[in-house]
Amino acid sequence: MEKLQSEKQFEELKQGERTVFLFSADWCPDCRVIDPLLPGIEADYPEYEFVYVDRDQYIDICAEHDIFGIPSFLVYSGGEEKGRFVSKYRKTREEITAFLDNPEA
Repeated sequence: MEKLQSEKQFEELKQGERTVFLFSADWCPDCRVIDPLLPGIEADYPEYEFVYVDRDQYIDICAEHDIFGIPSFLVYSGGEEKGRFVSKYRKTREEITAFLDNPEA
């Protein structure tokens, strides 16, 4: 998974066809639980570009997008937010894939 390098890159990636931003942090135990699932999820959803956003490094982006719990997911397409799976709770593979199957629900 690509790691976000700058706020400018974040703005550019939001304009893409289908971008999933994963907001996470190294210290987050619930984030570490889903780490082993992510390569398989990425492989199952090749239509998406997945980008890791370090919550501590990009706290301003988190605040601007109301990301107050991690791990959390935002989906953007053409500069518009198409879906969010945002909470402070642990997420299962089934919950993540159900969200990616229908992010606009």
